[in-house]
Amino acid sequence: MKRLIKKKVLIPVLAVAFLVGASSFKSDFFEIAKQIEIFTTLFKELNMNYVDETNPAELMDSAIKNMLGELDPYTQFLNEQDVESYKINNAGEYSGIGALVRSYENKLMVVETYQDYAADKAGLKAGDEIIKIGETLVADFDDNAGELLKGANNSKVTVTFLRQGETKTATITREGVEVDAVPFYDMIDSKTGYIVLSRFNKKASSQTKSAMQDLKGRGAERLVLDLRGNPGGLLSEAINVTNLFVPKGELIVTTKSKVKKFNQEYRTKNKAEDEEIPLVVLIDGKSASASEIVSGGLQDLDRAVIVGARSFGKGLVQRPLKLTYGTQLKVTISRYYTPSGRCIQSLDYWNRDAEGNAVRNTKFNEYTTKNGRKVWDGGGVMPDVTIESLRTNSLIDALETNNIIFDFATDYFYDHSFSSVDDFIFSDSDYSAFKSYVKEQNFTFQTKTEKLLEESINTDDTLLGSEVQGKYKDLLLAVSKGKITALDSYKSEINKNLEDEIITRYFYRNGLYKYYLTHDDAILTAKELLSNSNKYSSILK
Repeated sequence: MKRLIKKKVLIPVLAVAFLVGASSFKSDFFEIAKQIEIFTTLFKELNMNYVDETNPAELMDSAIKNMLGELDPYTQFLNEQDVESYKINNAGEYSGIGALVRSYENKLMVVETYQDYAADKAGLKAGDEIIKIGETLVADFDDNAGELLKGANNSKVTVTFLRQGETKTATITREGVEVDAVPFYDMIDSKTGYIVLSRFNKKASSQTKSAMQDLKGRGAERLVLDLRGNPGGLLSEAINVTNLFVPKGELIVTTKSKVKKFNQEYRTKNKAEDEEIPLVVLIDGKSASASEIVSGGLQDLDRAVIVGARSFGKGLVQRPLKLTYGTQLKVTISRYYTPSGRCIQSLDYWNRDAEGNAVRNTKFNEYTTKNGRKVWDGGGVMPDVTIESLRTNSLIDALETNNIIFDFATDYFYDHSFSSVDDFIFSDSDYSAFKSYVKEQNFTFQTKTEKLLEESINTDDTLLGSEVQGKYKDLLLAVSKGKITALDSYKSEINKNLEDEIITRYFYRNGLYKYYLTHDDAILTAKELLSNSNKYSSILK
């Protein structure tokens, strides 16, 4: 009798739940269809009736970008050209001139040339401003002019550029460019190997494994894996790289989404290359996404000591979805969680401040590693050992954003010469010259404190009175003066950025990494830590 009553109660409840779910789905579907119909009608009427000629492609592109701009910055519409670039980034090879270029408003700047590739052989240097590609003026080109530099192997392209106020031209023969995931590895000392993993393309795990094997063959008994500046890449490669150090079957990352099929657990599938070798992983504020999966996973599993500065904090996973006419939507499908269960996403794009900026997480939840160590979510991966010179702040960010460090390095390169990286010294007088350069550029930036003070001064609140307003202004002036002295307060951090930029001009990335082996704070700290087995073990316990 009880079973019959349960059945009589359960069936109506399930029916109601099904009807509510179906109704909700039907309601969502209707709303989507309704909005699409409104937009399609508006778009057609606008193009047919607007007083001047319109460009439907540009209007639609603008509409899509503005719509996606309301979400997170990783959800993007990819046109046919973007899709090709996306494939190149993941594959690690393309055909072009072999240089990193970046658009600044109407400028196209050479940021770095790759050693022994076409641009380097043609004489291009970092700091060259490309003003013309073939017969196309960069200033008149609406899309990313850098794409014009790519092309078939052995095809030629003529570029016109400005260097130190002088106009020059160069004809460059395009060639295949290999983008290594591991651009450098070597021995720090007789027992400590060093591997730079700069990106997570399809070569990441295989090249890291090969580097490990070679270094161990040369006597490496401990290892430093450098993920600084690594922006991430393929999730699968992050799992495979972690798998080099942890056994088969270990949970590395979990993804959670509103779409059930995207809720997955990712475990290691292969036998580890080396489960025992003492390992230090280096990270900084530009280590993101896949870099944080590796560093966060190894930290949670107590497999490595993390050294450096807090990582970027990108805990979101994207997937490209195919659209029509060869286009794609790269959409954020889920959040990822490290083995301890933490999500390291630092910015909340779904809750914004009055100016529309994503809010930074300030409340952190505590988790524990495999050995019971405390770790926290919501703000990137926090290192076990902090390196002060790797920390950043609003001053350093502003110097980089305004290209002050980059432009100073360009001028420095043409005013100084060094025969080898071993001869390089950035002296105190050089740093004084940099400070003078900063002042000459009328460099300004606004701190959060200044912003709050200015808002208070400009308030209409009559309760403050003139005396309080005056004190606010005095405080604002003191903050402004403090920004100048901050160039001295953060000398070591700024010096690090200057040295990186300048050394690369003379000796390319390879020379910079060689310089790191004997001069870099993080590497020297890692070397000392690994040589002290008791200290290394005590951190992980």
